[in-house]
Amino acid sequence: MNYKLSLIALATACYLPLSVFAEDTKPAEKSPFSSSAELGFLYKTGNTTSADINAGLSIKYEQDQWLSTFDFDILAKQTEKTIADSENKTLITTEQKWTVDSKTNYTLDTNSKNYVYGNAFYEDNRFTSYDNQSSISAGWGRNWYKTDKASFFADIGPGFKRDVTKATETDPSETTTSLIVQAQALYLRQINDFVEFKQTLSAKVATDSGENNTYKAESSITTKLIETLQMKFTLTLDYNSKVDIDKENLDTQTSVTLVYSF
Repeated sequence: MNYKLSLIALATACYLPLSVFAEDTKPAEKSPFSSSAELGFLYKTGNTTSADINAGLSIKYEQDQWLSTFDFDILAKQTEKTIADSENKTLITTEQKWTVDSKTNYTLDTNSKNYVYGNAFYEDNRFTSYDNQSSISAGWGRNWYKTDKASFFADIGPGFKRDVTKATETDPSETTTSLIVQAQALYLRQINDFVEFKQTLSAKVATDSGENNTYKAESSITTKLIETLQMKFTLTLDYNSKVDIDKENLDTQTSVTLVYSF
């Protein structure tokens, strides 16, 4: 519990500039806050093949040398199953997952492309080898490329990772902690006035051999329908190097959602 409280505290710290600078924002100026909520249908392959409902909330703050993001995603599914020794059917939960990801970048000076960052991540997933996974990291990054149409950011830094395995009939739940090197990259491309492409990559590599390493890649295309409503197509690849023998290392997710910006 103390670790979860510490993680939430760090996530709040990553997002602190939102409250610090909000008071300085003049009513006549453009708000540094932007938010969006999404809801849609998800088709997933890997450890499960299913039709799911997923929802998300994203909040962004950008002003002066600060850039903070907060993302919350939830996925839930109930599947109809036949009760043993009976023809009756019932709905049972076969998918339950939620994720919180908070990050703050601070550009070292107004003329610099370099920044320092802090990142906190937590995922609770009851239907994989891991009951929950979390990490914190801090480091250095750079805006390597930026034009009116495209931009590329990348950063790297040391961190700490905690994995809690799911208990089985033969083995109890175990908690593994390790030091990691975390690397992340973000590429944005405005294809035209209505279509945007986004690619994110992340790797969390344990410093000790034999520990679980995680890799994630997410590609998305967002199409504007009206001023505040977009359609988003997303492909996500999620890889764990250490899983149970009856689980797959790679999970893939393909989703189509409606995104409302406010």
